Amino acid sequence: MSENNTLYAGFSAKIDAVLAALEAEGVLPAGCPRNNVSVEPPRDASHGDLATNAAMVLAKQAKTNPRALAELIVEKLSADPFVTSAEIAGPGFINLRLDRAVWEIELDQIAGQGADYGKSAMGAGKRVNVEYVSANPTGPMHMGHCRGAVVGDALASLLEYAGHDVVREYYVNDAGSQVDTLARSAHLRYREALGEDIGEIPAGMYPGDYLVPVGKLLADKFGDQFVGKDEAEWLALFKSEAVAAMMDQIRADLAMLGIKHDVFASEAELQAAGKPEEAEKWLRAHDLVYDGILEQPKGKVLDDWEPVELPLFRSTKFGDDQDRPIRKSDGKWTYFGADLAYHMQKAEGADELIDIWGADHAGTVKRIKAAVAALSEGQGKPIPFDVKLVQMVQLLRNGEPAKMSKRSGNFVTIADMVEEVGKDVVRFSMLTRKPDAQMDFDFAKVVETSKENPVFYVQYAHARICSTMRKAAAEGIVPTADNMDLMGDDELALIKQAAQFPREVEAAARAREPHRIAFFLYDLASAFHSYYNLGNDDPAKRIIVAQQPDLSSARLFLVQQIGQVLKNGLALLGVEAVEEL
Repeated sequence: MSENNTLYAGFSAKIDAVLAALEAEGVLPAGCPRNNVSVEPPRDASHGDLATNAAMVLAKQAKTNPRALAELIVEKLSADPFVTSAEIAGPGFINLRLDRAVWEIELDQIAGQGADYGKSAMGAGKRVNVEYVSANPTGPMHMGHCRGAVVGDALASLLEYAGHDVVREYYVNDAGSQVDTLARSAHLRYREALGEDIGEIPAGMYPGDYLVPVGKLLADKFGDQFVGKDEAEWLALFKSEAVAAMMDQIRADLAMLGIKHDVFASEAELQAAGKPEEAEKWLRAHDLVYDGILEQPKGKVLDDWEPVELPLFRSTKFGDDQDRPIRKSDGKWTYFGADLAYHMQKAEGADELIDIWGADHAGTVKRIKAAVAALSEGQGKPIPFDVKLVQMVQLLRNGEPAKMSKRSGNFVTIADMVEEVGKDVVRFSMLTRKPDAQMDFDFAKVVETSKENPVFYVQYAHARICSTMRKAAAEGIVPTADNMDLMGDDELALIKQAAQFPREVEAAARAREPHRIAFFLYDLASAFHSYYNLGNDDPAKRIIVAQQPDLSSARLFLVQQIGQVLKNGLALLGVEAVEEL
């Protein structure tokens, strides 16, 4: 695994050994924590190949100044045969320059590990529950769900790649009033399928054509036995049938994006199992829920408002502006109340929880985090809980707002998008900006063949490499690591760029930010294209140089490994590394 034998991990271990030696010599106190010591590229490449903050971080514990401690660290690091120089910069940073053999060895590591290059054991098998999408089962997946779906799925893959045990979960909101509306809308389509003219879809019902096949399914299954019958006779049944049909459609829509969940948790089943009551009981026992009267909504005068006593969660204790009800006046659970119980259930089988929410849920983050912290602590194991907020995407076509889908009635579906531009374009595009930043998705721009289109630019780099390898094979030239000494500074710079991948994976996993991988891939693709284009001006810099088979073989070995890193990164994001465009 990369954690043990790639360049950055290797030098982290070397520096750790130096610090252990200084501890044994009494320079550092015994048991001195080193978790904040980092090894990374210097901000300015002219300063060297690696930089460490070890002296800056540990000087206080050593009761000395950072430069004095840095001198002791540099003295030991300079003895390493792979370190050509170790210099102190500024107040105590240490910059290292490495022997070129280090980069040749790293290139061999990429070749030897192949599809595993970049993987890490950092997660140590900890189980992380990532909940994403969780759209109401009342219609097909639409653009409002797409970005969160891709971010959540890429994050789950990233955490797996970094050594976590990941559970991908979808919370089915099948217990609210919107599901009653779905059942009534499906009943209309059921009657239509049996030949009734239902006219215009009444206001408040779901109008999309996507319910037409659901109505036909119900008609085929039940015949006319629920025509003209009282709602009480069919509502519960139609709710169950319609939700099941819509979830089948949602799973199919997600599959078009390459997304598959491990668990579909039902809100209705959660309530039937008494989970909200369990949560309320525990919260009351710890004085976190009490019976009180909600304040009248601020800034509003409601003629029909009456003070009602409700069970309230003490969210003001955790920074909220008022306490929040967990039940409604009719005794039904509020969304917040049900959500508490759902997170309590998730915490029972996980070491950490991550939710991917739309930015419109920002106001509930603090209170749900507080409640989850309280509930998980009550189970005897506080569970880290993080919420990633995802901004909406504006759909455009040549700069103009995109038209809506006829099938859905009033929105653009994920199926529409994938059918028009392809899964890979949709997935990569959704990761080209931080999730909490607004973004535009222009159907015309995302299929442009230009450097400004990162999807094309990265895939083109891999396709270009594959084309070069095919050309070499046709000419009988085989990539080999035997002549690495023939490569110059241009090749070394490209290796140094690729060697960042394992470090980027771990950094992205720690930050829970899969978009960092997309950024890395774009930078690596850009570096490769620049290297490739050197041969346009100077034939001696081409990858395949006539009459120089040894040099050509070495350069081919290099670009083959660059292709491997691009392929690994794209696979991590659920995007195909195409071999030709």
